[in-house]
Amino acid sequence: MSSDEIRQKYLQFFESKGHSRIDPAPLVLESDPTTLFTSAGMQPLVPFLKGESHPKGRRLVDVQPSFRTIDIDEVGDNRHLTFFEMLGNWSLGDYFKKEQLEWCLEFFTKELGFPKEKLWISVFEGTKEVPKDTESFERWKQLGIPEDRIFFYGVDKNWWSRSGPPDKMPAGEIGGPDSEVFYEFDRPHDPEYGKDCHPNCECGRFIEIGNSVFIQYQKNDDGTLTELPQKNVDFGGGLERIAAASSGSPDIFQIDLFRPTIAEVEKDVGVPYGKDSENDRSFRIIADHLRAASAVMTEGIEPSNKLQGYVVRRLIRRAVFHLSLLGSKDLTLSISKISKAFWPKLSDGLTAEAERFVKALARGTTQLTKKLDSKDPIDGKFAFDLYQTEGFPLELTLEILKEKGKEFSDEQKRAFEEEFEKHRALSRDASSGMFKGGLADSSKGVTRLHTATHLLHSALRKILGEHVFQKGSNITAERLRFDFSHPDKLTDEEVKKVEDLINDQINKDLPVSFETKTLDEATSEGALHFFGEKYGKEVKVYTMGDPKGEWFSKEVCGGPHVAHTGEIGNVRIVKQEKVGSGVVRIYASAG
Repeated sequence: MSSDEIRQKYLQFFESKGHSRIDPAPLVLESDPTTLFTSAGMQPLVPFLKGESHPKGRRLVDVQPSFRTIDIDEVGDNRHLTFFEMLGNWSLGDYFKKEQLEWCLEFFTKELGFPKEKLWISVFEGTKEVPKDTESFERWKQLGIPEDRIFFYGVDKNWWSRSGPPDKMPAGEIGGPDSEVFYEFDRPHDPEYGKDCHPNCECGRFIEIGNSVFIQYQKNDDGTLTELPQKNVDFGGGLERIAAASSGSPDIFQIDLFRPTIAEVEKDVGVPYGKDSENDRSFRIIADHLRAASAVMTEGIEPSNKLQGYVVRRLIRRAVFHLSLLGSKDLTLSISKISKAFWPKLSDGLTAEAERFVKALARGTTQLTKKLDSKDPIDGKFAFDLYQTEGFPLELTLEILKEKGKEFSDEQKRAFEEEFEKHRALSRDASSGMFKGGLADSSKGVTRLHTATHLLHSALRKILGEHVFQKGSNITAERLRFDFSHPDKLTDEEVKKVEDLINDQINKDLPVSFETKTLDEATSEGALHFFGEKYGKEVKVYTMGDPKGEWFSKEVCGGPHVAHTGEIGNVRIVKQEKVGSGVVRIYASAG
């Protein structure tokens, strides 16, 4: 059965059960600054899972293109992808476990024809706060799944939220226990992965094809969980994995969505797929990464060194590198041929990035050769610096060293890779610190607009009332995006009042200064702070105006600011929208 047939069968099946088809969200969500990409079908539905009414009703179905950056390094085995299509159905406080599990089984067995004896189940074993899911366990048994094919797992396997298990969920995050369906392939257990095989075993005998999440909890500020006012169902099934099960192959790269790309690579490099584990890994990375990069580029994102563009660049360069490992003679030409065959409208962008990386590879090889000739030791830090500056992969550094007679023992290689990872982790930490608070960078434009958010925050409270508090922000050099608590969008009159009040403070050219205080001291002086944020013993308090006399804005903040409000320029609100129950988002520019 083709992927298209499975996709259509799924949508039609749940429409027959009273579900309304909804349009998938874009991969890059303008309305959600908390993540680079849409990683799950539930992401744009969070307000409705929390209780807001959906215009299409309480039963919904779609097929959502999804992208998970955390899986990039996992790609290379027979089942992990960065970009995939997620079949999804939702109950927004309507049906629950009884109907969901029945329909899930009916779709797999009657619509797709999977033998019931090939399906294995996992359910939640419970915690001190959340009871063991005996309801799902009993329901599966009623539906004909024998007890010995139903396994209980903990929060690491059978709990779902966007942030992971309950202890990783931030305040306000929603989630709940889940029940997964696995397909069993006709292959023996590999004892390398443990004595006993089970649905979550990594030996390749099983593949997860569906996950029914029962979203019924929300994380409180004190770390506890509270039941939501409505019990929801959020089902997700990876189209590619379901297609692999339908074909009887545990390798998702054998399905119709990947096979043409792999065939093109086979033709280019003269190496067959499916014959060698190392070569197979490279084939899979190429097929996944080029498909993923093209999906993001279709939404207007070009390869760059920031945010989504950086991910696209990394994907293309990793694909090019693995083409080189397979022996491609002309990497740029190879990417051009592959991209023209499958993504003709994106071919120029993919090829241009490949060409830039080929040049970076040449520069990196020159630096590595110089280092070897100098007799200086080559360690993980040097390898990381080469990776950071030239995009030179660690695998290639190790391969060149082995050509040069510098092959490491397993212990030396492990130490080398650990040092590389240590520096990469430090870089990630530094990057996350830079973007904390939603700042794209520390440029003058971002600094001006970040300072403007303080004026905006205070102006909104003065015009709309003291119920207004910041809920989030995202700031680039071109515009600020500010989320705040308020039941409705502003009227035209309110927008003008807020703009006038902000620009009045800018025209006064108020001094901007900071003092270091305890959080208690800051709040006692009337300083605003971002609720839910964790602060240290001392905080910076930024004041616009006289800290000891008349001031317009006083706020706890650690970001960059201008010295005087006059540096900001005239502020204009360009757009506003509701992004959830009781949350409004404003876009503004300055200059």
